[in-house]
Amino acid sequence: MKKASNIEVKRINRNRVFTYMIKKEKVSRPDIATALGLSGPTVLQIVGELLEEGVIKEEGEFKSTGGRKAKAVAVVLDKYYSVGLDITANHISLVLCDIKGSVLNHKRIHHPFVPTRAYYQENGKLVDDFIENLGVDQEQILGVGISVPGIVDRSSNTLVYSHMLGSEKVLCNDMAQFIQYPCMLVNDANAAALTECYGDDQSGTSIYLSLSNSVGGGIISLNTSEYRSRNYIDSIYLGENWRGAEFGHMTLIPNGKKCYCGKSGCFDAYCSALQLADQVGGKLTEFFKRLQEDDEKLIKSWDDYLMHLSTMVHNLRMTFDGDIIIGGYVGSFIEPYLPELRKRVFNLDPFKMKPSYIKACKYKVEASALGAALHYIHTFIESV
Repeated sequence: MKKASNIEVKRINRNRVFTYMIKKEKVSRPDIATALGLSGPTVLQIVGELLEEGVIKEEGEFKSTGGRKAKAVAVVLDKYYSVGLDITANHISLVLCDIKGSVLNHKRIHHPFVPTRAYYQENGKLVDDFIENLGVDQEQILGVGISVPGIVDRSSNTLVYSHMLGSEKVLCNDMAQFIQYPCMLVNDANAAALTECYGDDQSGTSIYLSLSNSVGGGIISLNTSEYRSRNYIDSIYLGENWRGAEFGHMTLIPNGKKCYCGKSGCFDAYCSALQLADQVGGKLTEFFKRLQEDDEKLIKSWDDYLMHLSTMVHNLRMTFDGDIIIGGYVGSFIEPYLPELRKRVFNLDPFKMKPSYIKACKYKVEASALGAALHYIHTFIESV
């Protein structure tokens, strides 16, 4: 028992050292020991092992502060990579990220979803071409995370149901049959939510509200000590039937507008990105461009949109008492309008809390693809 315990302590310390180094451009051994509260000999041994394994490298010396110059070490960020593939009804997006989780390249391609062998075969080719064109060796790819707009059963790695794709009971093995790397499925909103919180040292609960062509979300509960020692995706609440955070189908207006799910009054029917884009020929960018140009009709439409959005944000705050992150397609444009949104939510709040907890998403482009890719990065880091 004592031997096993020592092995576990060593594994945890190795991971702590490697995780700390990832956040630094370069660092010295004494700095690592001081920051993590580890002994010099322990850090010396761990760094030696990581150097031998080729996951970190010597990176010159720091300037002298009076004594011997300290040698610098750094993580080999291009040792391995991960790919994210986001599948939507009309497009696929590809992302390549390094060990730090930084996006090195991304690409969006018009490629309408059809659940056929030919479609999946083309996806495999697009993934291969994407990697090859970036000059990355196949052996460096840890895996491909696949983001999909639908209910995902993690236990069987299956897309249970997707209204947006018009499909149900699609196995990852079928969807990824022409992708030559390990693959896993993840719900698109959950993936985007995890992207926002990846590497965050803060504890607490955050709510990601995805306002894209459909409305979804993610509930992220971060306990810093647990977060580094468990599966990356376990930080998100999935629910008993993998339907957690289906905010789009919460009733906003009883007997209100018809939703695609068949109900009336769903939040999705009022605040999906389509409610804005459809007014200007399907181009969300055009909506916000004309809004800035003081188009009176769109100003009224946006006022109604903010009224409904503020009601939902208030409800989520009252339920979870955590940060609310506005994401998805609309989240990419929300920043200039945060003061007005916060004001409206504040007026609804019986506790009159300062609404700084309402935030715009940090990742404006391909957040779902990146979130899917990060699964394999996190898994690798945990294995070091």
